[in-house]
Amino acid sequence: MATTAAVVTGALFLSACGAGRTDSSSGGGGTVTVGTTDQIYSLDPAASYDNGSLAVMKNVYPFLMDFEPGSAKLSPSAAEKCDYTQPAVYSCTVKSGLKFANGDPLTASSVKFSFDRMIAINDPNGPASLLANLDHTDAPDATTVNFTLKAPNDQTFPQLLGTNVGPIVDEKVFPADKILDDDAIVKSNAFAGQYKITSYQKNQLVEYKKNDGYNGLLGAPKSDTVRVKYYAQQTNLKLDIEQQQIDLAYRSLTPTDISALRSNDKLTVHEGPGGELRYLVFNLDTMPGGTPEQKLAVRKAIASSVDRSALAKDVYQDTYSPAYSMIAGGLTGGVDSYKKYGETPNKAAAQKFLSDAGVTAPVPVNLWYNPDHYGASSADEYAKIKAQLESTGLFRVTLNSANWETYNKARVKDTYPVYQLGWFPDFPDADNYLTPMLDENNFLKSHFSDPGITKLLAEERSEQDASKRQQILTEIQDTVADKFIPTLPLLQGKQIAVGVKSLDGVILDKSFMLRLGTLQKS
Repeated sequence: MATTAAVVTGALFLSACGAGRTDSSSGGGGTVTVGTTDQIYSLDPAASYDNGSLAVMKNVYPFLMDFEPGSAKLSPSAAEKCDYTQPAVYSCTVKSGLKFANGDPLTASSVKFSFDRMIAINDPNGPASLLANLDHTDAPDATTVNFTLKAPNDQTFPQLLGTNVGPIVDEKVFPADKILDDDAIVKSNAFAGQYKITSYQKNQLVEYKKNDGYNGLLGAPKSDTVRVKYYAQQTNLKLDIEQQQIDLAYRSLTPTDISALRSNDKLTVHEGPGGELRYLVFNLDTMPGGTPEQKLAVRKAIASSVDRSALAKDVYQDTYSPAYSMIAGGLTGGVDSYKKYGETPNKAAAQKFLSDAGVTAPVPVNLWYNPDHYGASSADEYAKIKAQLESTGLFRVTLNSANWETYNKARVKDTYPVYQLGWFPDFPDADNYLTPMLDENNFLKSHFSDPGITKLLAEERSEQDASKRQQILTEIQDTVADKFIPTLPLLQGKQIAVGVKSLDGVILDKSFMLRLGTLQKS
């Protein structure tokens, strides 16, 4: 989620019903308890494109391909093998004898159903936009799946099979044309990942038990039972890991809390490569400005007025760094296209953008952020952005916020003219920072679409020569930063988890996803 894009925060803090750490003898290594401020939007893969929901899906659903913990290497999982059999046909052989935890068969038909369903439902909060290059899926027999693509030699499609669009669902349980409720999914036991969910209180407590029938890349989980507690307040998450009431705190602790916990000799602070980016998103229809040219001038003026370094230092104590690219640093393909608007605020440049387009200052900006999905520091972050914009005298900012349930639905309905977005990549490739934001039917639903950019995206996905692909990626980023700016990258973060000393198997790699199956208490 985005993914989402994106980072999430939980509902009411649970003080009973399994609260605290439990060293049960029922599982290998005892029961592991993980705390998070992430929030589950939906357990139905067609309905959610956010990191909190995916964190559950990666543990309970099967995937044809998956990323090996530690290396993030893409390998077959529910599939025996996958490869291009024709330039535009990617074929997978599904392992024989697979079943869901409820006993229903898992075959090539299940795979076809899952991908057909994703595209047919095309939920505005779902990840269907990732499948823009998929023309159709067929299953000629029980073990063969053929994905026919619109453009050949897609360098990203194999990776998609291990992401938000990749969960294989039970066609006997999930309806083909509508979203299935979380409780119905849990009741049906329609799981075939390392774990199955045995107790589900949405955004309060989820209990996982080992799925003995799992036959995939990840192998048997190290612990038979894992509980995930959801916190409404980061302060409560910090308090519980500090007092060792939970075994691991993973997203999100405040920068101040992380600094304090580093000095606790009973805890270990784990760090890993970070793919997270934080943006401003502009709704091209409802944002300030009377004409498209004036709206672009407002976006350029805002780009010239924000101080990313101040946000990174003052709000996040340098646990984030300034971002001038649509692609996270460290990944091949990224260029700092937004440095053209300056690394420090430039009032003169911002004023010229507005005056040249005939925009009268101060420009009223209705700015929205989410205080629970992207961490409590979001309030400080957006208060500072408001202050930065207003200090130029060119903007008058009205700051608003909404809880995640409301925010996630409203942002795709033209409710927010300018708003906060966080993004975690689905897979470690430059394209995953571009296609979901820029392609037709993109995840933003902010009315951005450009045939030229769509064409370039198709070219970079199919280009097999690395240097030529880099040239196309650079052209996309420079063009978007110069002519469009549907999003304004602000900050880049890294993965951080805090665990008790007795907890092993905390792996934070370039898959950007915590695996519950590797966790074990020594």
